[in-house]
Amino acid sequence: MRIFVTGGAGFIGSALVRHLIENTAHEVLNFDKLTYAGTLSTVERVANSNRYRFVQGDICDAEAVRAAIAEFKPEIVTHLAAESHVDRSIDGPGAFVQTNVVGTYTMLAEARAYWQTLDEAARAAFRFHHISTDEVYGSLGDTGLFTEDTPYDPRSPYSASKAGSDHLVQAWGHTYGLPVLITNCSNNYGPYHFPEKLIPLMIAKALAGEPLPVYGKGDQVRDWLYVEDHVRALQAVFERGAVGRTYNVGGHNEKQNIEVVHTLCAILDRLRPRTDGRSYATQITSVADRPGHDKRYAIDASRINDELGWRPQETFETGIEKTIRWYLDNEAWWRPLVAAKASERRGIAA
Repeated sequence: MRIFVTGGAGFIGSALVRHLIENTAHEVLNFDKLTYAGTLSTVERVANSNRYRFVQGDICDAEAVRAAIAEFKPEIVTHLAAESHVDRSIDGPGAFVQTNVVGTYTMLAEARAYWQTLDEAARAAFRFHHISTDEVYGSLGDTGLFTEDTPYDPRSPYSASKAGSDHLVQAWGHTYGLPVLITNCSNNYGPYHFPEKLIPLMIAKALAGEPLPVYGKGDQVRDWLYVEDHVRALQAVFERGAVGRTYNVGGHNEKQNIEVVHTLCAILDRLRPRTDGRSYATQITSVADRPGHDKRYAIDASRINDELGWRPQETFETGIEKTIRWYLDNEAWWRPLVAAKASERRGIAA
């Protein structure tokens, strides 16, 4: 199939592009604006494939989207392009509304216009797959799981913008009959993760000998999903998922943030010990919590397990080991990004 991937130079999008080129016979068009978090180095190893092509473009630019779709004639649109960092959304929510809401509207409008030109069989086979987050569901207490029927309750500008985009996709399915799919995933981690998110940021700061800033007590709980498991789930959904269906994708790996950081420090102690013999854990420091910080996310992934046969192949222990080894082996990729875009954890201003 011909698969149009928005945001294919970003973290999850590039993992999907690499997976599709290396493990399937699909053709891929990577449509990416190349913002600060997108770099073509993430897809360098597949860039010479005759089944891969790249177009630099903005999902808010209807003309650019229309031209790329018309030229490529996709059978699947997988929409991953988004502003995705909660801390950045607190400081600058406007960009999140523009990209995540207006951009998704633009993609839906152009996909629908193209879909209407197809013959009956092609219209039936077409899919618009929107990739979203578990953060749209809000915050859980100490027990319970997010299901596909959990009411939306977004708490940050980021999650509100993603909730809005989810509702637009559902509306285009109900109102216009566009064959849509939605997936809501838990926290991803793995290779090529831009070093502003928790795991790569902590690796970079640990190796630099800097404090490892953890919000509050670090007792916020997240369900961690290895990115390569996630993209296998995405493939299962757009190939075999039921039209109009939402699928939650989780790693079955609930961990407190402080536990994640201690695990990371212990692995670094083993793989690259500090020269003074002390543990990287001595660098952990508490910072004031960010505004509206959700306490716990946890996903019930039984629908995608039962209906599509997908299950994660990595535990958190195997996935985090692979991730840290990758960052140690690929410092030439991430160190320039750290130097160019120094990231800070954004707590409540003093």
